[in-house]
Amino acid sequence: MWWLSSSHQLTRIENRMSTIYVERCHVDRADNGVVIVNRERTIQIPAAWIASLLLGPGTRITHGAVRLLADSATTVCWVGENGIRMYAAGQSVAKSSTLLMRQAYLVTRPKERLGVARKMYLMRFPGEDVSDATMQQLRGYEGSRVKKIYRAEAKRTGVEWNGREYFPGDAFAAGDDVNRLLSAGHSCLYGVCHAAIVGLGGSPGLGFVHTGKATSFVLDIADLYKAEYTIPLAFDLASQGRHEERDARAAFRDRLAEDKLMSRIVADILWLLQVEQAEVGIDRNELWDDKGADVVGGKNYGDGYDIVGITGPEVDVQVPW
Repeated sequence: MWWLSSSHQLTRIENRMSTIYVERCHVDRADNGVVIVNRERTIQIPAAWIASLLLGPGTRITHGAVRLLADSATTVCWVGENGIRMYAAGQSVAKSSTLLMRQAYLVTRPKERLGVARKMYLMRFPGEDVSDATMQQLRGYEGSRVKKIYRAEAKRTGVEWNGREYFPGDAFAAGDDVNRLLSAGHSCLYGVCHAAIVGLGGSPGLGFVHTGKATSFVLDIADLYKAEYTIPLAFDLASQGRHEERDARAAFRDRLAEDKLMSRIVADILWLLQVEQAEVGIDRNELWDDKGADVVGGKNYGDGYDIVGITGPEVDVQVPW
């Protein structure tokens, strides 16, 4: 099983094939590969290459496939149509809680949380000084930036733009073609970011800018890349007359592989939370101690203590029932 494997035996999260979304398919196992079967084709993929497998509606999976994916430290997620909602997820590739504990520490302290939020905005405004900016100011900067990006992309591609329309819970029912392509591309980006966060052992719900959702940190991380990836992609596809959700997913997949975005996301998360890559792979088995440093787990700390048992005398009494 993966938790018995040494870290060098498993493919690192940033080197994997990011996220694979499957719907209306049968997922099985063949040797060390996952086999995806539908009426049109059969595809076999080495399990250790997959960071996250998203199982959409109409999908069934065998026990053998789940066991192989677990052994390979691949996160398995059961999601809604187009990967919009996640209902459940399996175990992470991470062996350490280091990143999760660091994330919890930073997000629960206002000063440190604001510091991480500023670093996120600094990534969007390179060269600008946001060291003294409040969250209100940062939100204003971001709103203006996104509006300018939409207008610039519309001018570049010649696609008519009347503003972003999005209905929570039914993203693909809202707006015109470019809006639906934006929703499709964003959902793919969310899946990749979710896989990176979970793969590193972080919490998708502990966001620094976003809050209140089970995927708040996913939204935080995805917002760092929309201007570079999903927004231009949606306008390019719309200008080419390609309006289907599958067009956005396929184009994003190709761009993801070409730019090795997963590696970049992993590096950015580690930088934001100030955690070293080596720390994520350390398998610690320790027990918390309120007096100071944690102590080693797997040890019987009851040595030297007597267990006293007190019993009363046996009584020969007939119980009426």
